[in-house]
Amino acid sequence: MSELPKATLGRTGLEVSKLGYGAMELRGTDHFPRLSAGEASGILNAVLDSGINYIDTSPDYGYSEELIGQHIAGRRDEFYLASKCGCPVEAPDVAHGTGKPHAFTRENIRAGVEQSLRRMKTDYLDVVQFHISPSRQVLEENDSIAELRALQQEGKVRFIGMSGTIPELDDQIEMGVFDVFQVPYSVVEREHEDLIHKAARRGAGIVIRGGVARGVMVKDEAVIDDYPEFLRPAFRARRQLWLETRIDDLLEGMMPMEFMLRFTISNPDMTTTIVGTANPEHLRDNVRVAARGPLPADLYEAARERFSAAKG
Repeated sequence: MSELPKATLGRTGLEVSKLGYGAMELRGTDHFPRLSAGEASGILNAVLDSGINYIDTSPDYGYSEELIGQHIAGRRDEFYLASKCGCPVEAPDVAHGTGKPHAFTRENIRAGVEQSLRRMKTDYLDVVQFHISPSRQVLEENDSIAELRALQQEGKVRFIGMSGTIPELDDQIEMGVFDVFQVPYSVVEREHEDLIHKAARRGAGIVIRGGVARGVMVKDEAVIDDYPEFLRPAFRARRQLWLETRIDDLLEGMMPMEFMLRFTISNPDMTTTIVGTANPEHLRDNVRVAARGPLPADLYEAARERFSAAKG
């Protein structure tokens, strides 16, 4: 297997694989099936065996933190571990959808981080990101940053991040306190492109999520109905943009998912893109594609121009 390319995660100095692993599909709640112990161990150990060294999860992702603790805590020195804060602190069975709302009080942030440490059987988290893009006002009113700083001083958190989106992202960058930004981005979702560049220019590491848009551009329209209702309009818009942008001549033998992943990796400002799967075959495919690296420069620019023109 080819070696995965690596990059420095901004001012953190962490050398991370440009393909990371998103643990959402391990959640075992909602639309995600509960994995057996063997299945969970198999996929998580395969992630590390493939050379991926950046794993992203969240207390909101059902059983994912517990599975990470159960199956790869003994390999903790082989990977960087990122989670979220501000999430409800409660059992995985009710951690999504039916639980309490997110809260960015100092008490909830500390309780959430310490819960994540217990679940994942680790003494520290490499990156803790504020979840669901809280505004600067919310963070300042709750003195939220101060609590993560305190956890840093205690050695429980190494770097502070933000899972940010428009309209709050610009303000979050201006705060100048975040070492890492996790931002949605793909060839069919480029709304954050300029802000990604701004954050990278300020020295932050850039973690991309949604880099293959969950494959919605190649799925049947009816499949989108299986997703939560609030996600469907955006998924349909991305699928339509893909269909309306004629790029068959740019694929050069690539399957659409390969093209999308390599397009994301081609963005010069991104450090790593987290792609989730519970399917070992899909994991192998993702690793194979990521190992090929960015698209050729002329192909990347042609794709950017083509999709910009299609969106108008």
